[in-house]
Amino acid sequence: MVHHSETRARRHGGPIVVGSAIVKRWGATTALDGATFEVGAGITGLLGSNGAGKTTLLGMMLGLHRPDQGQLTVLGLDPVRSGAEVRERVGYSPEHHTLPPDTTAQDLVRHIAEIHGLPTREATGRASDALWQVGLGEERFRPLGTMSTGQRQRVKLAQAIAHDPHLVLLDEPTDGLDPVQRDDMLALIRRVGTEFGIDIILSSHLLEEVERLCDDAIILGGGKVVASGAIAELTGADRGLLVEVDERPAELADALTRRGLQVERDGHRLVVSWPADPGQPGALYPVVRDALVTTGAGLRRLTNRTVSLEDVFLEVDR
Repeated sequence: MVHHSETRARRHGGPIVVGSAIVKRWGATTALDGATFEVGAGITGLLGSNGAGKTTLLGMMLGLHRPDQGQLTVLGLDPVRSGAEVRERVGYSPEHHTLPPDTTAQDLVRHIAEIHGLPTREATGRASDALWQVGLGEERFRPLGTMSTGQRQRVKLAQAIAHDPHLVLLDEPTDGLDPVQRDDMLALIRRVGTEFGIDIILSSHLLEEVERLCDDAIILGGGKVVASGAIAELTGADRGLLVEVDERPAELADALTRRGLQVERDGHRLVVSWPADPGQPGALYPVVRDALVTTGAGLRRLTNRTVSLEDVFLEVDR
């Protein structure tokens, strides 16, 4: 069996989606205002508050909307000029829950697979396989109108993956689900992205959801990309050190400041980091260690500073 990362490397050999200074207006409303980003292999979260332009951007990736300015490529193709080819390689699960109530899950997924270019016989087999993979094999001949919200979300995922796409776009895939259903859906999406080797862009306004599931995140605000990168980099150790001492915190803060570090002090706890333009920064640990020795402050705790994705979002959305 080919490992999924090797499959991705052979399929793509570079960024999955690249956007450069994308502008999109709807009348007097500017949905995107110079958004620039790259999406790599894996599961990427597209984050932003409602109305931030997430759904517009997904539609542009499918070739449904033309950018007013800027350039966008998906799997190396221009979605406007090569829309049909892009849609053969991309699966899409829309945010809305409106599905034809009298149609069975099997018939809907088969129909969408045919739209993506599969012959009827192959589409029928793929539809059945996809519904089994999302846990609806025994329910596949039920009319969609008799299914719960959780089941309909799974049907939408099945139709997005049935034609074996290279990339899947999921727009708010846990909308309307209770906590148990949400956990199950996130585990299912993770399985699609790992075992099946399909790259995923997941649009969500739920920070905790993206933090749990995704490898990378793109944060939209004001029509622009205000932050992007690996989740570990956005929330992790490069954000500094947390130092907690038993005594002399003010003296330690002064000593660290004299050594060119930024220090935020809250009682006996200090958050220490390099300034935005540190010159030759080096490692923080030896600088903090030397300051501790010099001041004689009793060390209680010294760890990497980590923040939540919510902290990052609030920081860049000010």
